[in-house]
Amino acid sequence: MKTILRTDFNIPKAQILALYTANEWSSAKKPDRLYRGLMNASDLVTVWVGEQLVGLGSALSDQHLVVYYPHLLVHPNFQGRGIGRQIMQAFQEKYANFHQQILVANRKAIPFYKSCGFVRAGTTQSMWKYSGEDE
Repeated sequence: MKTILRTDFNIPKAQILALYTANEWSSAKKPDRLYRGLMNASDLVTVWVGEQLVGLGSALSDQHLVVYYPHLLVHPNFQGRGIGRQIMQAFQEKYANFHQQILVANRKAIPFYKSCGFVRAGTTQSMWKYSGEDE
């Protein structure tokens, strides 16, 4: 399987929605807002197999000190093949020297993020106001 990593914002909305729907992310139910949000990210990293979008990560940053990774997802049919790691490596090339790199990991993703060098943030706890259905 040959993958192509891209860092541009030229992504068809239909491809984004297919990826989010395949992962059952509730943001797929808000397609216009999802698309606009991604197009306003500081950075997007995508992975493609042929013409199919199989992975996506977004970053929001002040471009000097702090970066937050709100989305990282890989199509279920392509998980376990290093695509998520490719995305995180691309972000590390840009943000490795930042004071804080922040993300919120759901239970299933915690081992992956730990393998990428992330640790629990001391005694802090994630908090949110959330309008999705998943936990």
